[in-house]
Amino acid sequence: MTAVNANRSAKNWSNTIIAVLAPLPSIVFYVSFLRQYTAAREGDPFFSIWTWCYHHPLLLANISFFLNVNVLFWIVGLLQSSHWMIDLYWTVIPVLLVHYFATHPLAEFNIWRSRVVVVLTWIWSVRLTHSYFRREKWQWGAREDWRFNDMRRQYGKNWWWISFFAVYVSQQVFLMGMCMPMYITHVKEKQMNVWDFIATLICLTGVTIAYFADAQLHYFVSRNNELKQLRKPLVPTLDQGLWYYSRHPNYFGEQLWWWGLAIFAWNLGSGWTFLGALINSLCLVYVTILVEERMLRRKYMVDAYKIYQKTTSVWIPWFKATLARKYKET
Repeated sequence: MTAVNANRSAKNWSNTIIAVLAPLPSIVFYVSFLRQYTAAREGDPFFSIWTWCYHHPLLLANISFFLNVNVLFWIVGLLQSSHWMIDLYWTVIPVLLVHYFATHPLAEFNIWRSRVVVVLTWIWSVRLTHSYFRREKWQWGAREDWRFNDMRRQYGKNWWWISFFAVYVSQQVFLMGMCMPMYITHVKEKQMNVWDFIATLICLTGVTIAYFADAQLHYFVSRNNELKQLRKPLVPTLDQGLWYYSRHPNYFGEQLWWWGLAIFAWNLGSGWTFLGALINSLCLVYVTILVEERMLRRKYMVDAYKIYQKTTSVWIPWFKATLARKYKET
């Protein structure tokens, strides 16, 4: 048992070091650009590179994402036979992006709107990162996302190359699309107005709902684990707190955050950025289907969960009594 704990501790420390070092290539390169681009002169070896970085902030962000996350994280995932790191960095990349957009030399913005968006992004990130580590029992890379495990079994020997697109390239499309409001916030200057207040309120509401929903889910899972160890019957369905009104309140809160963020950009004349929030919602539709199919494969909860499905709203919290009446009528 001691040897097992020692191996687990060693793995945790090695994964911690890997995770901390992983984003450094992009960070070091960008800091070098900020220090050198003003002093560079034609004929200097990096002059053309710094000039290009200056004029193409959005392309630079995407190239950095592709090389540092898609390629490097993918190689690490192949070496470790686990693509755990992208799950962790999903909560960190938006913070890196918002600071990148705010500090790029071409940035032009209202300082107070920028500060609000940066603070909101940090609040969202801290909440989600805390939820990740609590779920993983405060370990780094203890396990891979169950959806990746399912795909690993599905694609077999081809998973090594399919994972590059399914796990990483797809994540770039999602994250860069969803973070476009952060970019717009830092390239357009406009006096703050009531819509900024509404966007802030929606974002904070989303984070708050997601936080309490995750806390309630964590308590439910922990309690069932205790009951399992005591060989007592498990509670089949979480039907308390926010989960009484919605089957996936954590997803609802997460969506509110991204839709609220898009309002900042819409207020600046870039309503097309709602596409990112829409992509997230469509993605969560798919995830919701997968999660509920997984629930229905567990024998001890099938009957209870089917009733739960028919009497409880999917995402938007709603009164159970109204849905219950419809269930009885059918």
